[in-house]
Amino acid sequence: MHDDPHAPIRPATLSWEQGTPLAPAFDDPYFSRDHGVAETRHVFLDGNQLPQRFAALRRERFVIAETGFGTGLNLLSAAALFLATAPAEAELHFISTEAFPLRPQDLVAAHHHWPQFAELAAALQAVYPALTSGFHVLTLHPRIRVTLLLGDACQRLSELDAEVDAWFLDGFAPARNPDMWSAALFAQLQRLSAPGASLATFTAAGFVRRGLIEAGFATTRVPGFGRKREMLVGHASGLWQPRPRPQGRVAVIGAGLAGATSARALAEAGYQVTVLEAVGVASQASGNHAGLLYTTPSAHPTAQNRFYQSSYLHALSWLQRHDFPRQPGDGRRCGVYQLAPDARHARKHAEALASGRWPDTLLGAAPPPWPAHSLWLPHGAVIHPPAWCRQLLAHAAIELQQCSVHAIDARADGRWALHSDHGCHEFDQVVIATAAAARQLVGLDWLPLREIRGQTTLCRATAASSDWTDAVCHSSYLTPALDGLHCVGATFDLHRHDAQPTPDDDARNLAALQQHLPDAWQQLGGEQIVVAGQRVAFRCQSSDFLPLVGPVPHPDTLAPQPGLFLNVAHGSRGLSGTPLAADLLVAQMSGAPLPSDRAIVAALAPVRFLLRQQRRADEG
Repeated sequence: MHDDPHAPIRPATLSWEQGTPLAPAFDDPYFSRDHGVAETRHVFLDGNQLPQRFAALRRERFVIAETGFGTGLNLLSAAALFLATAPAEAELHFISTEAFPLRPQDLVAAHHHWPQFAELAAALQAVYPALTSGFHVLTLHPRIRVTLLLGDACQRLSELDAEVDAWFLDGFAPARNPDMWSAALFAQLQRLSAPGASLATFTAAGFVRRGLIEAGFATTRVPGFGRKREMLVGHASGLWQPRPRPQGRVAVIGAGLAGATSARALAEAGYQVTVLEAVGVASQASGNHAGLLYTTPSAHPTAQNRFYQSSYLHALSWLQRHDFPRQPGDGRRCGVYQLAPDARHARKHAEALASGRWPDTLLGAAPPPWPAHSLWLPHGAVIHPPAWCRQLLAHAAIELQQCSVHAIDARADGRWALHSDHGCHEFDQVVIATAAAARQLVGLDWLPLREIRGQTTLCRATAASSDWTDAVCHSSYLTPALDGLHCVGATFDLHRHDAQPTPDDDARNLAALQQHLPDAWQQLGGEQIVVAGQRVAFRCQSSDFLPLVGPVPHPDTLAPQPGLFLNVAHGSRGLSGTPLAADLLVAQMSGAPLPSDRAIVAALAPVRFLLRQQRRADEG
């Protein structure tokens, strides 16, 4: 493993020989110069018996994992075979590691070799991620999800939770790239394998075969491809059986950003979803006129900062996949400038820029006339959260009910009963997405949640401000006009609980605007700014500033309560954090590969607070 498990990613440096990419560092081509597709078919697809296994699937999930993504040839080949042979109710998860990923332009050039995969290749190019260390979840097709793990293969696999049905072992030749064929990596393959999982690799090297056997795989030498006499196939112990895709009835309590993203992810995974909301869609903190989808870049790869980076990228991919914003009033993908309101933030901005953890496609220094140490996030967006929530909830498998949930009871059969204004209804699983109100349900009074009052101020656009295209963060924020209104805010009051807007809070917002963005303040009208409205909402935040996402633990045993989940406390980062949180919940509920590394999952798990209490009690 690398000394720094989250070291910045170094893209592959390629040389080209008659149009075929080679890796000079390993003196090896990425695929056969003459028969790349045929070699992949023989070694990996036939070696894992995928034509027969795909055709035999029903409403089931199949998981492939690969060491060495390279050009994506194996993914494209497996995806094409899956779509051609598997039934429409089946789904494919493809997991792949890559330490030195190709730059987007090199990926496109390599794909010209395979016109038969043109449609899938274009889909991959469209979702190919920014080259940052960690987990990247891509939707290649409605039935095919890809988890691309960028970084050292052994390190990334050690952070993964999944059950793999078939392995493609496709690093460069063992003699040239021995790190890809280590005992530590083989141990991770064994840990992640479903019972009876298969494997195939182009190599028949003795030390590879012995390493796999020592890790618990049975292996066999079989004829190789072309001039290669032999290759290896094998399998883990146990009887392989495909796992059913999720189904059943799930209740989501709450229709704000956390509830809407959870409901949409559940519906797309195959569940029937009922969303229970007391007031209306995005009626609480998710109901502001405008919010910013952005992140706070850091040079330090803690679990918290890695969640902020990965959730930001994940949220951007959701916007792309759902084609949002669609209408001018929905928002705009305009980019976000981030000013440094003080010396501490200036230092953090400089460190993030210099760290190498943020490619220039994601982050840059804002040019003059922006103040020194300002940042530019070109993919940031301003979003009208209610419109985003409504679009997410517009799915045939989602039913919205306006009612108040008073209590939740566990049934003897493992289901959950929800008592509401509409009576008692039973569900297989429940997601609580009601922010701080979650403490009122099922013994959750131990949750360390706090509500922070914030007032936003809506200012009427002027002739000078109407053509603003960028959003700006300082100690607060300013958005471009949506439906003729700029959103300025927001105040931050931990100890106030009144919901009535006040002129004093408008004055505070405008004073901060005047201090940090005097030109914008002047263009909005200066002392004559027209305040067209305001809104008070209460952000829900945990005591360690991270959301609570995952199974609800029993407060006495700390064991997960089966079928009961939390998705709360996103604070002011709901637009960026909730899509990844939703996909994490669905993976935990359905047994799919998790979209985040194990340290991030643990950092978000609600049980973390009970564990800390227990440790303090033991130490005391």
